[in-house]
Amino acid sequence: MKKILLTNDDGFHARGLLALIDALKPLGEVTIVAPTLEKSACSHSLTLTKPLRFVELEERFFKLDDGTPTDCIFLALHKLYDSNYKPDIVISGINKGANMGEDITYSGTAAGAMEAVLQGVPAIAISQVCTKHCENIDQIGYDLAKETIHTLVKKIFDGQFPLPKRRFLNVNVPPISPEACQGMKITRAGNRIYGNDAQVHYNPRGLEYYWIGLPNLEWMNTPGGHITDFEAVNQNYISITPIHLDMTSHDDISSLEAWL
Repeated sequence: MKKILLTNDDGFHARGLLALIDALKPLGEVTIVAPTLEKSACSHSLTLTKPLRFVELEERFFKLDDGTPTDCIFLALHKLYDSNYKPDIVISGINKGANMGEDITYSGTAAGAMEAVLQGVPAIAISQVCTKHCENIDQIGYDLAKETIHTLVKKIFDGQFPLPKRRFLNVNVPPISPEACQGMKITRAGNRIYGNDAQVHYNPRGLEYYWIGLPNLEWMNTPGGHITDFEAVNQNYISITPIHLDMTSHDDISSLEAWL
């Protein structure tokens, strides 16, 4: 039986995680290790300054008190599995909201997949795109995302993972019904337009504090090469982007050597 390890950054109680469990249980033995609290935008952070504890909610379903997605995968691979019993794949998600363009660097969802491939286990990060603040998530649901991840994992199990080591698939599902979907597109990461939605407030004692908000999902036109993840989702395609962890700007090495 294939072994599947799941995590997310929305917390162990998130609807997207429960949908992911439902989608993948028919394909193998599912183990879940998820954060106790929402860890959105925690990036690839590892907890080094306090102890962490597995809390078993039911068989093969744990919350990590109070861990990040990276903690969840790191500790699960080292404590719930042994060297002869590693999962066949790690899936991180289904995230509530997009993880496209440079948002991948912020994403706790992507970080769960990053940690898996660093540890030698194939991985997919999957996100359900929705409107600002995801107020329409109840209408969108996770049906298309469930169909998507089931199809991809089954294809991998029937063959092999399509990427070399230290690379993962980043999947973004458009906010539409399965019937309206135009199919899947292999994409490149686009360029997000970022604003500054930091709101100032005052507590009852008059002390000023700030709350970082969520900017609109806007992107730049970047011609050339493959379609971007933003463009694909906007055209009602499921976006599948291969991501690697080598952040070197290879095109700039020669010019920097000349500059130096």
